[in-house]
Amino acid sequence: MIVLHKLNNTEIIINAELIESIEVYGNTVVNLVTGNRFIVKESKDEIMIKFIEYKKKVYSERKIINPIDGF
Repeated sequence: MIVLHKLNNTEIIINAELIESIEVYGNTVVNLVTGNRFIVKESKDEIMIKFIEYKKKVYSERKIINPIDGF
């Protein structure tokens, strides 16, 4: 999940896995695979950084299981 802000400063938490695209028309529009769209204050670059940090955190918490001994 990543935290973004609507234009009225309302904080929203978006499931980063559902982001389909980001459009910039003066304002930044986040499009989700669900069809929902959010106009946010953050720039596309800020959102991409948040997304990358989210992915780093998710993958760093994964445990590697050795198929030979099950650990």
